[in-house]
Amino acid sequence: MTASHIPVLLDEVIAALDPKPGDVIVDATFGAGGYTRALLDRGATVHAFDRDPSAIKLGRGWSEAEENPPRLTLHPRRFSEMLEALTDHGVAQVDGVAMDIGVSSMQLDQAERGFAFSTDGPLDMRMSQDGESAADFLNSADADAIADVLYQYGEERQSRRVARAIVAARPLGTTGDLARIVRRALGYKPSDKKDPATRSFQAVRIHVNGELDELHAGLSAAEALLHEGGRLAAVSFHSLEDRIVKQFLRSAAAKSAGSRHLPQIEQSPAIFTQISKAIRPSQAEIARNPRSRSSTLRHAVRTAAPSRKEAA
Repeated sequence: MTASHIPVLLDEVIAALDPKPGDVIVDATFGAGGYTRALLDRGATVHAFDRDPSAIKLGRGWSEAEENPPRLTLHPRRFSEMLEALTDHGVAQVDGVAMDIGVSSMQLDQAERGFAFSTDGPLDMRMSQDGESAADFLNSADADAIADVLYQYGEERQSRRVARAIVAARPLGTTGDLARIVRRALGYKPSDKKDPATRSFQAVRIHVNGELDELHAGLSAAEALLHEGGRLAAVSFHSLEDRIVKQFLRSAAAKSAGSRHLPQIEQSPAIFTQISKAIRPSQAEIARNPRSRSSTLRHAVRTAAPSRKEAA
């Protein structure tokens, strides 16, 4: 595994999952296989998901060399589909779910995938390598729709200015085109600490891949799959993702349906317990792997309470 493919917060994720020989664990975001390899080394059986055909191809290549290939099953599907996929494989419940949200290092490092503006490439950004590309969206949507995406998913305060600049410069074909337009619209200077194109690239990528809807669905699927004592570990890379994970776990904790002004109503049972605070990488890890700087891990343990899917 190359330095650019170092799994983020690996020790902390493995500690949170506490895998034992024979445990069945879902790696919801296989990527370069960092978490999966560590889980296999500890004797777990792993069901690994990735919608990116390149990641699945890589996984099949090195999984064939494993001493116990039956302990690894690769699923070329979205992680939001893990419940259906495992049901098809006769797996009703699992001991752990690991989620590493967002774009992978492999995708960022391949200029032809169009995720990064550090190298010029086609304006693509599709994780699954099919469907609407970033260029398709930016060259066809109106300025209001583009501005809404930039504001909602990139928290770009000058989203309308950037959107108008994009529409005026169409057609866009490369990551360099988009980066130059955003920088020009926002008055970028090379001395600036953060490239303003970062927010727009994040926003368009999230929109093209439906990432936040996928995260909501994946967390719900994990809740339904984990048995009592099962563990969830979710790593996010920006505030929008972390907020979803935090709110999901908070809403799954025990809470009263009453009010301090009214008679107390019996608390609903907690679905998750032992919910961690935000865990962030050490300075040593950031030095080894600068991409880990913005990562946040949250983990929790499943109780015996029925999932909200079952209760609905």
